[in-house]
Amino acid sequence: MRTRAAPLRLILPCLAAPWLGATSAAAAELRAEYRTYAAGLPVAEVEAGFGLGPWTYQMRMVYRTTGLVGFFYHGHQFNQVDGTWQDGAPVPREFQGVGEWHGEPRVARIDYQDGKPVVRALVPPNEGEREPVPPALQANTIDSLSAIADLIHQVATTGRCEATVHTYDGRRATEVSARTDGPEVLAPSSRSSYAGSALRCSFRGELVAGFRLAGDRAADRKPLHGVAWLAQVAPNTPPIPVRMSFETRWFGDVTMYLTGVTLGADAMASVR
Repeated sequence: MRTRAAPLRLILPCLAAPWLGATSAAAAELRAEYRTYAAGLPVAEVEAGFGLGPWTYQMRMVYRTTGLVGFFYHGHQFNQVDGTWQDGAPVPREFQGVGEWHGEPRVARIDYQDGKPVVRALVPPNEGEREPVPPALQANTIDSLSAIADLIHQVATTGRCEATVHTYDGRRATEVSARTDGPEVLAPSSRSSYAGSALRCSFRGELVAGFRLAGDRAADRKPLHGVAWLAQVAPNTPPIPVRMSFETRWFGDVTMYLTGVTLGADAMASVR
C-alpha cells in the first residue's frame, strides 16, 4: 500500500518548478558523492547516480566502508535499478545488487512482473539466514533505490515528503514512511560542499518480515529513524539529498554529507 498527501497550493519553487520544466523531454542525470561519519570518524564513502525523467527513472549507488570501520567491517556494494513512473509512483523493472562483505559475495537480482518481485539470483541462499517473507508481503513492493527516487519525485512535484512505501530485497520486507518537517537552512560545514536552504524530511523504517533466524527479534523489529535534507544543487536538476542523519544497527547514529556533484550525459554511468 502507498499513501500520499495532497499537493500544496504553493509548491516550493526552488525545489520543483525549474526541474519539472527542464525534464519534459529527457532525464536529468547527475552523480553525487557523499562521505559518512559516525562518532566524528569517517566510516563509509557513497556515490549515487540519478537519472530521473518524466516517464522513466534509473538509479545507481556504490558504497564502501572506510577508516577503522573498514578495517574491522570491510565491504563494498553496488546497486542499480531502472523503472517507470505510473500515476506518479515508481514501478521498478529490474534491480540488481552485487557486493562483498567480510570476503563473502552478496548478490541479489530481482525482476518485477505485474507488481510481483521475482528473485532471479540470491547469493548466499536465504535458507538458514532469515525467515522467508510471505508472498503477500512481497506483493506490490519496490526496492530501496526506487524508494529514494520516490522521495525525490514527491519533493519535486509537491514540495512535500509524505509517503509510505514497502520494500523487499529478496530477504527482508520493510515499511518506510516519510513526513515533512519544513524548510531549513544548512550552515556551511568543512565536511560538505553544500550550504543553504533545504527541505527537511523525517523518515522511519521498520522490518516487517524476513527476521534473522539467529537474531534478536525484538531488537530487529525496533524501528530506525532518520532525517534527510533535500535541495536543488544545480539548475535544471531534481532536488537530491544533500545531508542525511540516521540510525543504523551497525555503527549507531551516522551522518552523510554531500561532498561533490557531477552533471552530464555520462554522470550516472560513471557510478560503478
